[in-house]
Amino acid sequence: MSDLTAFIRGLPKAELHLHIEGSLEPELMFELARRNRVALPFRSVEEVRAAYAFSNLQDFLDIYYQGARVLLTEEDFRDLALAYFRRVAADGCRHVELFFDPQTHTDRRVPFAVVADGLLAGMAEAGISLGITSRLILCYLRHLPEEAALETLRQAEPYLDRIAGVGLDSSEVGHPPSKFARAFQASRERGLKLVAHAGEEGPPEYVWEALDVLHVDRIDHGNRSLEDPKLVERLVREGMTLTVCPLSNLKLCVVDDLKAHPLKRMLALGLHATVNSDDPAYFGGYLGDNWVQVAGAVDLTRDELVTLAKNSFTGAFLEPEEKQRHLAAIDAYVAQA
Repeated sequence: MSDLTAFIRGLPKAELHLHIEGSLEPELMFELARRNRVALPFRSVEEVRAAYAFSNLQDFLDIYYQGARVLLTEEDFRDLALAYFRRVAADGCRHVELFFDPQTHTDRRVPFAVVADGLLAGMAEAGISLGITSRLILCYLRHLPEEAALETLRQAEPYLDRIAGVGLDSSEVGHPPSKFARAFQASRERGLKLVAHAGEEGPPEYVWEALDVLHVDRIDHGNRSLEDPKLVERLVREGMTLTVCPLSNLKLCVVDDLKAHPLKRMLALGLHATVNSDDPAYFGGYLGDNWVQVAGAVDLTRDELVTLAKNSFTGAFLEPEEKQRHLAAIDAYVAQA
């Protein structure tokens, strides 16, 4: 392990863009399929991994939804969450804001409560056994009608005291943020934080809509914001956090080569960028892998790495005193590293 890799692994950090269904490793997929007697269209773990050779967002989503079919019980969702938390604990992660897609499950007649209770149980156990705090973010599937999102919000009502925010994910192109204006307004009225995927495959205009129509607190991805200097200027001025996912960008051909990733440029422009794993089981790496690989590819300095770590906490939905505690932990780590 190089000195830089060791420094990165030990650096306290948060993950703000993680789809828990996207952490379903093939081994666990097969285990849950056996447990729940679900037939899979794959004969082996190796065959599943071979199917991960997709080249765009839609191809990925097709297999993502296929894999989610094995998730049926509270125990399944708890096990899924714990498997993720155990991996990310080794990456120096202290806090996670975890996305979940309830519609992926309720459309299969898995009750909302089964999904939420299972994930919350895993999050609580990770807090006790691993010392990782976490928040839950409900994501609306943008390829479905807005009324389906509003229905999901209604189903979530009993859990809103345990859900930190709502997001917007799935197929971006052709489904602009403005499609979900009413759902986000209703979510905001219920005191939820707001985030949205924008500017991954979709154009800069989608980022403008996320800001001006949805009034989001954070932008997920946001890479294509760099195509619009006025948008960059606004994002910098407002201190808007971007939850950037380098290995996801590479796997889905948002960038052709990790050396061409815009992360270093984002920092130079003053953007409040962070590093995250998105769907790590499918995109070839968890949080630490994303940090290590992008740092090597674009030659991030230690100061830039520290900035990214601090951004991950200042951009989190934590209380001010919690943020300060984490920032102090970073300073203490750097001082002795």
